[in-house]
Amino acid sequence: MSNIDKDRFLNPIPSYRGEFSPENLAFNANLQEFTNRVSIICALETGGKISPNEAYKQIKDLWTELDQSKQNLLADD
Repeated sequence: MSNIDKDRFLNPIPSYRGEFSPENLAFNANLQEFTNRVSIICALETGGKISPNEAYKQIKDLWTELDQSKQNLLADD
């Protein structure tokens, strides 16, 4: 299995089916990456590889990045 195949397996990005705009598509990609990374962080914490505090900090940092992405890409509803 090549590295590209492994990356696609570990970080799948499903087809976007929402209202299309470049901004919506970009935010969706950021949201998908957020969920994948949170899942990995949770697995690392559950497996004892990182502490609960470190998991919280990493997820909080990811949330801040996602929130900034939303502010930059999407108009207020």
